[in-house]
Amino acid sequence: MKNPNNYGTVVKLSGNRRRPYAVRKTIGYTDDGNPIRKCIGYTATKEEGLILLAEYNKNPYDLDTKNITFKELYELWYTQNIHKFATTTKASYYTAFNATKELHHLKYATLKLHHLQTCIDNCQSGSTKNKVRALLTNLDKYALAHDIIVRSYTALIETPSIERKKEKIPFTYAEINMLWKNLHVPYVDTILILLYTGLRINELLSLKLENIDLESKIIQGGSKTASGKNRIVPIHYKILPIVQKYYTRNSQYLIEYNCKPLNYHLYIFQWNTVMQALNIRHTTHECRHTVRSELDRKGGNKVCIDRIIGHKSQGTGEAVYTHKTIEELRATIELISY
Repeated sequence: MKNPNNYGTVVKLSGNRRRPYAVRKTIGYTDDGNPIRKCIGYTATKEEGLILLAEYNKNPYDLDTKNITFKELYELWYTQNIHKFATTTKASYYTAFNATKELHHLKYATLKLHHLQTCIDNCQSGSTKNKVRALLTNLDKYALAHDIIVRSYTALIETPSIERKKEKIPFTYAEINMLWKNLHVPYVDTILILLYTGLRINELLSLKLENIDLESKIIQGGSKTASGKNRIVPIHYKILPIVQKYYTRNSQYLIEYNCKPLNYHLYIFQWNTVMQALNIRHTTHECRHTVRSELDRKGGNKVCIDRIIGHKSQGTGEAVYTHKTIEELRATIELISY
């Protein structure tokens, strides 16, 4: 019977050997896509090899905890946790892993504080330093849980203090009116969608048509937090024509480029092009800040505002959306009148 994918193999080696069967497992791939195989051990018979392989798959840490490398540990940790990560989180860990190349082939159990600190000190930016520290902290927790190390040094790592975040500045009414007057400029209408929904940019770019109900005039989606996921945002009457324009049966996502979901980096390029063309300066996140500020200014229901934005609120409880709740959300979103 064929082994499951990524289970490993038992291969008989050539020549006259006392233990001719090699037990191997693919633990990763090179940049060229070639498999990186780890030799778990050698056995006298194929049956012994299959037993060893089964034991390794059951608990790989018991067999080789002291020899596992940084890269091998990362691949095990990442594979087991990837389903929990948002796209931006994956990108952050990818950046951090690439910045730790000097550690990749070192045995994880032998790493000391000076290895970790030197690696972080060699990073070019404060942002990367903090990403690497976050990665090292997660790997240490994983290694401690599986008895690969007995002590963690990550709490002793020194990184630059995080600078105070730049104050978010909401769009002015004049700037929003300018956007309405320049609907002919590509992607201006997507900015207006953000300004009338409070969606995060990644939520808009990943929004599928199946999560839009034009008859009920609602969007269901969201990400990042428990409060943000699968929330309902009524479609403001002013942007309904824009949403209808993008809503086509030939598409899977609301915003697409060449029949594919629009890439975040490409969108930011288009965003910056619009900002430059209209001589205004804002970040995508300031759209959410603008929505929140406008609804607060208009005296919107605090619980409804939190549900629309996707923030935790003491009064929200579980996200149960009754007809009455949706109408309350609609009444709140319609308070926007820039």
